Amino acid sequence: MRNHLFTTKDKGSVIVKMNKTFSSLRKSLVLPLHVHIRTLQSFSKYNAQAASALQEERKKPTYQDDNEYADMDWDNLGFGLTPADYMYVMKCSKDGEFTKGELSRFGNIQLSPSAGVLNYGQAIYEGTKVYRKENGKLLLFRPDHNAVRMELGAERMLMPSPSVDQFVDAVKQTAFANKRWVPPSGKGSLYIRPLLMGSGPVLGLAPAPEYTFIVYASPVGNYFKEGTAALNLYVEEEYVRAAPGGAGGVKSITNYAPVLKALSRAKSRGFSDILYLDAVKKKYLEEASSCNVFVVKGRTISTPATNGTILEGITRKSVMEIASDQGYKVVEKAVHVDEVMDADEVFCTGTAVGVAPVGTITYQDKRIRYETGDESVCQKLRSVLVGIQTGTIEDTKGWVTCIN
Repeated sequence: MRNHLFTTKDKGSVIVKMNKTFSSLRKSLVLPLHVHIRTLQSFSKYNAQAASALQEERKKPTYQDDNEYADMDWDNLGFGLTPADYMYVMKCSKDGEFTKGELSRFGNIQLSPSAGVLNYGQAIYEGTKVYRKENGKLLLFRPDHNAVRMELGAERMLMPSPSVDQFVDAVKQTAFANKRWVPPSGKGSLYIRPLLMGSGPVLGLAPAPEYTFIVYASPVGNYFKEGTAALNLYVEEEYVRAAPGGAGGVKSITNYAPVLKALSRAKSRGFSDILYLDAVKKKYLEEASSCNVFVVKGRTISTPATNGTILEGITRKSVMEIASDQGYKVVEKAVHVDEVMDADEVFCTGTAVGVAPVGTITYQDKRIRYETGDESVCQKLRSVLVGIQTGTIEDTKGWVTCIN
């Protein structure tokens, strides 16, 4: 009855094949049992090796051609997360030394519910950018300073830290592996986010037993929705960002969630960001939610001194040096809020925000307007900084590293 599935022409060849198959099967059935077991074991081992090899092959970075770009609308690039292809991961061993890291595809990581970062906020992060020159070369801006700042922050948070060489190498590898995500010249940058966290499980309040260092990347445009237009800031009097003796001077993750409520309230009222005052007298300027602030009066540029409550920004430091080179008097001091309201110009600096002009500041229902535009001090300093970062101005300071 089974033969009705075949045509007359096929019956002969099929029957011959079936007979051969049954004959082989009969021979194999008379083999000793241990032979079958060894065969199955060998097959199982081969399967496992093949699967492992395939998995490892999938993990290996396959870099794109130098001239290939990711499929992005580079003309409308905002500051949002668009994960690039690869991330770098490095673990800290029990003796406090970081092992050799490696690149892998960007993706989720696995953490214990009792990980130190989840329960006690034991983590710090950094931010730097990669720029593409018109000739296609990729430039990193002062990554060694980010590495040093992470070391200082890790010490404050009682964490081991990658060495400067390990940090810079990880950033370079991440940038190069994701080079197709670096925007065309003048269209934005590739934001690099190094993150160090207590990934080991801990229940009582104590340092985590294990640490993980991750570097990932995302192409970005302007940080503020205003783009390069002037910002409107609001002086916050109810909430403070940091207090003396705290961790306001390092890039701890614990510094950022507490600003969200005040920032959200200010944005709902039409402001770009908020300016925080000191926690003691609430009369001296500190910084904005995610950037440092500068006040211009004549040929003097003042910025709040980093006294443990203010992050010492790398862009801040660079702008101060550029301003001094241009003949401005740069002063780090306690800046009273009244000085801000009497200033000629105000601008903000940071890796994410760059150098951003401030158009207005509102304090106690009084709004003050400031000078902006192409002839402003802010714009002059910004032009030099961006020129060095993007390679259109010669880097005589050794700030820029070419990675390809």
